[in-house]
Amino acid sequence: MPSASSPELRPPWREFLEDVDRLLPGPVQLHCLGGFVLAVRHRLPRPTGDLDYIEIVPHDSMEVLQGIAGRESPLAKKHRLRFQHVGVASVPESYVERLTELFPARFKKLRLFELEAHDLALSKLARNHPVDREDVAYLAQAAPLSPDVLRARYRRELRDLMTGNPETHDRTLEMWIESCFRT
Repeated sequence: MPSASSPELRPPWREFLEDVDRLLPGPVQLHCLGGFVLAVRHRLPRPTGDLDYIEIVPHDSMEVLQGIAGRESPLAKKHRLRFQHVGVASVPESYVERLTELFPARFKKLRLFELEAHDLALSKLARNHPVDREDVAYLAQAAPLSPDVLRARYRRELRDLMTGNPETHDRTLEMWIESCFRT
């Protein structure tokens, strides 16, 4: 079971993030989600080559970060890893209040904040691809998740923000809960 403390940063991510930190001209904070968070915080064994983020502070540093470590950057080619901005994401309204820093005091300029586990699971609801369902099933045990928290947060903070048919999202969430939390 993952600890609440800072996770271990293993190769090749360690070297990649150290290089990014060294090249950044100033402080940058990222709100991270996706496979990277699942892998480093919750020890999901499936590898990922990108670090997805939904917010960057300051916002005007996105172009610089993408130039340093985006898809076609020299660092991305060197390490076969990259930063990827997720322009459209369905996340609970108050997710920022629940962010935690992944590697406090590890880097000089780079600060990575992770979505709380329930928020991370809910961020996969709209897309609902097979890999998303696998991730949520894994997270249900590894975090662990609470079906009551998922339902409450979805209803209170996400349902009205999502595009598409709300009843479809309702059914998807209930399908996830039924399959992940069999009683």
